[in-house]
Amino acid sequence: MKSMIDMMFQQNEQEMEFMPIVPLGEEELNDEEKGNLPTDIPIIALRNTVLFPNVVLPITVSREKSLKAIEFANQHGKWIGVLAQKEINNEDPTGDDIFLTGTLAKIVKQIKMPDGNTTLFIMGRMRFSIDILTQSDPFFKAEVKLLDDEFPKNDSEFEAIMSSVRDYSEKILTQSPNLPSEAGIVLRNIEQESFLLHFIASNINAKLLDKQNLLEENDVKKRGEKLLQLLQSELQLVELKNEITNKTRGELDKQQREYFLQQQLKSIKDELGGDPNEREVRDLQKRAEGMKWPDTARDLFQKNIQKLERMHPSTPDYSVIYNHLDLMLDLPWETYTPDNYDLKNAQAVLDNDHYGMEKIKERIIEYLAVLKLKGDMKSPILCFVGPPGIGKTSLGRSIANAINRKYVRLSLGGLHDESEIRGHRKTYIGAMPGRIVQSLRKVKSANPVFILDEIDKIGRDQRGDPSSALLEVLDPEQNSSFYDNYLEMEFDLSKVLFVATANSLADIQPALRDRLEIIQLSGYSIEEKTEIAKRHLIPKQKELHGLVKTPLKFNDKVLQQIIQDYTRESGVRELDRLLASIMRNTAKDVAMEHEVAPNITQEKVIDILGKSRFSNDVYQKGLPAGVAVGLAWTSVGGEILFIETNISKGKGGFTITGNLGNVMKESASTALSFLKAHASEYNIPYELFDESNIHIHVPEGAVPKDGPSAGITMLTALTSVFTKRKVKPYLAMTGEITLRGQVLPVGGIKEKILAAKRAGVKEIILCQQNEKDIEEINPAFIRGIKFNYVTEMSEVLELALMKR
Repeated sequence: MKSMIDMMFQQNEQEMEFMPIVPLGEEELNDEEKGNLPTDIPIIALRNTVLFPNVVLPITVSREKSLKAIEFANQHGKWIGVLAQKEINNEDPTGDDIFLTGTLAKIVKQIKMPDGNTTLFIMGRMRFSIDILTQSDPFFKAEVKLLDDEFPKNDSEFEAIMSSVRDYSEKILTQSPNLPSEAGIVLRNIEQESFLLHFIASNINAKLLDKQNLLEENDVKKRGEKLLQLLQSELQLVELKNEITNKTRGELDKQQREYFLQQQLKSIKDELGGDPNEREVRDLQKRAEGMKWPDTARDLFQKNIQKLERMHPSTPDYSVIYNHLDLMLDLPWETYTPDNYDLKNAQAVLDNDHYGMEKIKERIIEYLAVLKLKGDMKSPILCFVGPPGIGKTSLGRSIANAINRKYVRLSLGGLHDESEIRGHRKTYIGAMPGRIVQSLRKVKSANPVFILDEIDKIGRDQRGDPSSALLEVLDPEQNSSFYDNYLEMEFDLSKVLFVATANSLADIQPALRDRLEIIQLSGYSIEEKTEIAKRHLIPKQKELHGLVKTPLKFNDKVLQQIIQDYTRESGVRELDRLLASIMRNTAKDVAMEHEVAPNITQEKVIDILGKSRFSNDVYQKGLPAGVAVGLAWTSVGGEILFIETNISKGKGGFTITGNLGNVMKESASTALSFLKAHASEYNIPYELFDESNIHIHVPEGAVPKDGPSAGITMLTALTSVFTKRKVKPYLAMTGEITLRGQVLPVGGIKEKILAAKRAGVKEIILCQQNEKDIEEINPAFIRGIKFNYVTEMSEVLELALMKR
């Protein structure tokens, strides 16, 4: 019964705390019963509802006054007076705060709830009005006058009113598809007019004052007229709801429609805890209270928050301004993590994370030392340049750990839109702040270690040049006022320690390169790779493959075998993959419960990885005349380069092949011109140049090659083929040549020397000025290699060519 009536008239639970129940068949009180009713009764005040006669109402009582009144009533016949209070939010109403007309009720049942409150079922029996309030404490008590209903006799108009009341109620039920059909049966089974009026008045969705007016009306006919007006408004509301639901135009005028919509919207907002717009604005203001930010940021925030308060949430600009304010609150304006100035600890962290790299570690420790002594310093813009896989990016994380700063990484590879750096204008659809500001928002610190990864691989097209946008970011004189288009104000990046990484300086814009403090990273020697494998790669791979508890050892000889026979790289990525292959094979044996040897042997390596991929025999064999070995530098490290020359009968033709760049072709032409000019010194008939076609080829034609460092190698190969004198075995060389026969220094020496060491070269010819580069290499890494330093080509040919 209760759930059915609860659904009737779509009663709003927030507006009505108590669910009335009408017991069908309850008779009206006769005169004798009325005479026995008490007139000096305890009073309780109800919020948000009115109790009508013959209606059973469950109420939850928690106020002390009401509990004492109920206790008194239970001891004196269970009669209690029920009045509605005028203000529902009043927790302690006085005599002036309650209506004077109410309903005498009988306590039907009393239940003690687990939360300590008391729930009562009370049944209204007869209306009354207060003559005098005899007591206010500890509970209300009053002398009351019982009120009789005035029924019209043989009044056809009253019958019409009651019929209309019944019809309107049934129409409301009919137009409310969510209500059960049993509700109509309840209406049709109520015969007494007062019953019907009280039943409908208890459940109709009307204001408290309207219901109180119904209760105070003695004339049943007038009470019916007032109820009929309320039912008409209720029916209109139900019809309007149906129109909204079905998206059809109703018959109500626009003003009334908007009124009902606004009332409904207000009810929904109240149900959800208030206006969402107001809640969002309050939330932003509350977050801003504890913010530490510059005055310019505070002023901009206040200006935009005032603008947001005046906006309707449905306007397009509302979300734009809200997102902008949210960004301002998320940014770490003056939030800095304390730096750790313990230089010994920083050195230990760097040494533990990376083996070698002494030059870089020394530069970082120098920076920390200055910061410790001065207390403030514009952060340098470091740029680590070197081949892939040597730990440039991971070194940035180690720097962050060493100085106790947050770490954030931004990959610039393939970035081609300037807005990715500076952000979009916030008026555009889908606008976002730039990646710099987004990263700081994520890391919640204004002085992190910020890695700009692959800065040499930034794209450039019609949408802009991101490298130009980075000029402001990476200039210590300008980045204290970095302007993001979305943020629309300046942000201080001067405390950020930017670290860029690149494989090649040639692809970095000159203006950008000028702002970077370049630190060259060389490839690893075999000894360094062996140590890195033991300290870092093997423990990492054992953990990744679930072999931490499995005894598994690699000796230096096995590791060197893997490095020399299966890799040709400056870094250790391929070595890491090979070790992972060995770990997978071992994990398979462990999982299948096969016997696993604790030591990895050379035979086991060959069994897992296959036969050697690289061999040094080709460099160690005696080469025919006209073939020399050069040393080259590439973005992935040093390489061994063969220069092959051949002469055939012809008319002085000169061919160069091997996918060579312009600089390398010019080196070949310079070498040939020098050899022609000094042909007599090397006993070469001059007419031989006119009677022969000369062909220079550099193998691996699919790989582009360029640079001046193959100059002396080309001249040696040309001299060898014309004089028929072979080049010494185990010999390699690198250096630029001039027309006068001078040898000039070249770069990438360490990578070239390490490549030569890997290839088994035992003797190297270099320019005298490159001697300083050799001194920077750990002597242990180049043990067994003889270096010859020269200044002129005559010395090169003397050292490189064998006697006939």
